Amino acid sequence: MIAVNLLAVCALDGILGDPRWLPHPIRLMGAFVNWCEPVVRSRFVSGTGRRIGGSILALFVAGTSFWVAWGVLEVAFFMHPWFGHLLWILLGYTTLAAKDLAAHAWVVYSRLQAGSVNEARDAVAFMVGRDTGRLTESEIARATIESVAESTSDGVIAPFFYLVIGGPPLALAYKAVNTLDSMIGHREAPYADIGWASAKLDDLMNVIPARLSARLLVLSSCFHHTAIANVWRIYRRDCAKHASPNSGHPEAAMAGALGVRLGGSSIYQGIRVDRPQIGDPANAPQARHIPMAIELMWLSFGMAIVLGLAFITLWNGI
Repeated sequence: MIAVNLLAVCALDGILGDPRWLPHPIRLMGAFVNWCEPVVRSRFVSGTGRRIGGSILALFVAGTSFWVAWGVLEVAFFMHPWFGHLLWILLGYTTLAAKDLAAHAWVVYSRLQAGSVNEARDAVAFMVGRDTGRLTESEIARATIESVAESTSDGVIAPFFYLVIGGPPLALAYKAVNTLDSMIGHREAPYADIGWASAKLDDLMNVIPARLSARLLVLSSCFHHTAIANVWRIYRRDCAKHASPNSGHPEAAMAGALGVRLGGSSIYQGIRVDRPQIGDPANAPQARHIPMAIELMWLSFGMAIVLGLAFITLWNGI
């Protein structure tokens, strides 16, 4: 029955996208973090103290997300098995973001195709944290492709991975950690200490999904008639160049699959940040690469679904 639930979750996300009509757990997590973080900051004032407070916050939010989801599902299954399975599907559905990721990227692409660079800058601002007001067309394409690559891992493959091995409770715990990292897991002040544990826990939980995502992206490149050996070579050469221990894996795989250069200079809150270049240094990303990146995301997700169903089938057969 879990295999059927997984298929239903993926179908709902693929057809409907983000369930804004539901009381979304991720938004509740974000509101909870916004409420807790100032409290922790006021109670822990030293650098070491704030690391301790941030660690407590990260474990509490992730643990609460897991146990609340587990408890709700236990009650639902006790009331009626069908009600339990329905709630399993709905909770799992809130953790995936493939349809919305593709939709955001398509908006950027359509704006670029229409020659509306300013509108494309506004659209890509919904996907990335960098300053977008002065991006060129190529830089907009790069930002979009990098976002699709990274989100293929932490917005699609990772939550699906945790759904497969631990159901909605573990997937929601992952999303809680991912939300914490995006909100407070920054190296810059004022989050450097209080967000340290959130960033480290997010790194830990993404170790396997990031590498799995990269390999799926490499495999997906064969559908573009790309030399898979060359994609693998670029991936292995460049995956460790990124400052993040995980983000470089899907980005390097995507760069290799598209044959483009990712990384380089970006502006964050007026500050220039230089990253190592990933991929083919001669080929800057163009708008035409965005649909290809979206297709690679969907192909990777499809392969992940097949692998997940195979794992569930074999596990239940043992």
